Amino acid sequence: MANATPLSRLLEPRTLAFVGGNPAEIAIRQCMTLGFAGDLWPVHPHRSEMAGLPVFPSLGDLPSPPDAVLVAVNCNATIEVVGQLAEMGAGAAICYASGYAEVGGEGVGLQEALVAAAGDMPLVGPNCYGTVSATVGAALWPDQQGLSRVDRGVALITQSGNIGLNLTMQDRVMDISHVLTLGNQAGLGVEDCMEALVGDSSVSGIGLHVEALGDIARFEAACHVALNAGIPVVALKTGSSDRGALIAASHTSSLVGNDAAYGALFERLGVRRVHSIPELLDTLLVMEQLGPLQGRRIVSLSCSGGEASVVADSAEVLDLEFHEFDPDHAGRIADTLTELVAVSNPLDYHTFIWGDQVRLTRCFTEVMDGPVDAAVLVLDFPREGLDDSGWWPTLHSFVDASRETGTPGVVASSMAENMPAEAEEAVASAGQVAVRGIVPALSGLEAAAWWGGRRRLPAVDRVAGLSSAQVTITEHGAKSLLAEVGIRVPERELVDAGEAALAAERIGWPVVVKRSGDAHKTESGGVALDLVDSASVQEAADRMGGKVLVERQVDGTLVEMLVAVRREPPVGWLLTLGVGGILVEVIADTRSLLLPASATEVVAALEALAIWPLLAEHRGRRAGNLDAIIGVVESLRSLVLDRPDLVEVEINPLLVLADGAVAVDALITLEVHE
Repeated sequence: MANATPLSRLLEPRTLAFVGGNPAEIAIRQCMTLGFAGDLWPVHPHRSEMAGLPVFPSLGDLPSPPDAVLVAVNCNATIEVVGQLAEMGAGAAICYASGYAEVGGEGVGLQEALVAAAGDMPLVGPNCYGTVSATVGAALWPDQQGLSRVDRGVALITQSGNIGLNLTMQDRVMDISHVLTLGNQAGLGVEDCMEALVGDSSVSGIGLHVEALGDIARFEAACHVALNAGIPVVALKTGSSDRGALIAASHTSSLVGNDAAYGALFERLGVRRVHSIPELLDTLLVMEQLGPLQGRRIVSLSCSGGEASVVADSAEVLDLEFHEFDPDHAGRIADTLTELVAVSNPLDYHTFIWGDQVRLTRCFTEVMDGPVDAAVLVLDFPREGLDDSGWWPTLHSFVDASRETGTPGVVASSMAENMPAEAEEAVASAGQVAVRGIVPALSGLEAAAWWGGRRRLPAVDRVAGLSSAQVTITEHGAKSLLAEVGIRVPERELVDAGEAALAAERIGWPVVVKRSGDAHKTESGGVALDLVDSASVQEAADRMGGKVLVERQVDGTLVEMLVAVRREPPVGWLLTLGVGGILVEVIADTRSLLLPASATEVVAALEALAIWPLLAEHRGRRAGNLDAIIGVVESLRSLVLDRPDLVEVEINPLLVLADGAVAVDALITLEVHE
């Protein structure tokens, strides 16, 4: 380990203790299988031997405070044992027992007592499977596990014991240095483990399965270290945090939630988000073995037009570039093939040169000798028992061409079962990566290219201040606050319904009349547009009754947008951009960022929207004022920084014009202090 951390004794122990019966004995045997070279100390009041080792009757009989301890007794006894370990100066306790906060009721109090007993001693769990450090052979793990000793590899962190168990038993050619299951995270959380692992020279990548994060600032700091050090971090985020209440008045709360905030956080920190366990492993495999790519330009090689089409179709939804070869490059490739082969990317090189390693190497080298950031070879081997001798020249040629040109390479089978272990190991030993499936391979390449791009971007500080509240300021008051920070709003007056016509004459025609205090006015008939005389204004106002808002109508609208910022504990301020007006909940067209968001990030989010052609100069249309949208975002950031009581600000719609942008409806939510 490069630097000592509070978890050094847990991750690199020299002495291990095991308190309990059969689960403890299983863990001892796992350490023996992994070749742990330190001392193993079983502790049990009635047994004399365990896994062939003498048993200590109590913790007080141990030769010295152990570096790490598996505590595999019931939930009540665990509290007592943990207290003894903390008092004697043990390095860490792994609590296997369940029955704590995860069951509610009395379990919550038991967990509080457990944390108090641990004091400053690192506590893993409870309700966890434990930890395995394959770099030293330490398995504080009361079950079988599938890891082998390695000097360096990826570390996997999960809150789920069973997912952790399954991760140890997968058989990709992937060295795994650590598996840490955290259970209830009563003591150690994902942030603690990240801090320790990013500074560990034996860790080449980190995979996360998380339901929620506790300390976002520490997580961010650890991710910045990982990004700068070239350590890929891939996250599978499941579940959602328990928000105090929904912000029912806003559209945004029904469109995006805490999950979107985590997605925006991961995007900013260079953490690649995935959505399944196989994707977690495959993406981490590609990113860790290939490293960050310099760009998105990919070439594909296969001996089948069908496979080439599958690659092209699969890449359609990915942010990868399968550029056409320029004439000179295409000519060089064509010279290695017969005149019957059409040169394209993805390339179907046909079977005319099948089995001819010299010609295959020439072809593959010419393909990769150009503006290429990575290459993928589609190759399915025959199943065991069939003759696979004709397939190896293709694999060797791809490896040789990759080495010759310095192009990172991925070998993908179209079906997982057609990638034998022998081929995976040959590819890995050549410094490339074998992936079981075309889509996982392309997704991994996209992740590696994205990661390379994130590493080239400057770090961005986060906007702090998180809480929740449920008091809503509706349109008139909300617009006043927006105007104070420079956001353009229409001229308006809030008056009794009987005074609406006079207000309209003062403002000037045409006008809009709106019912005051209604969060969803359009849906409830609380908006009257295109009013050009006193009689129509008064008729509309009388129908609505009470207080009405009379304001000048805005003409020249190119696009109606939703622009909102909302606190998402514990992540940060979430910015949402998307289609606005009455379509906001009909068309799912939004993008989310974390504040602060740069102008470049805002424009990139806008370009990803389905309404982007309406904002850009498209088919002779006037372009929307992007600078005005960026200005609204910057003003909202200033507003939330200056007003710590704000929870959410939603502008819907923001009318985007050729010469600016106008907020014609808004809601603001504040937190309440009892």
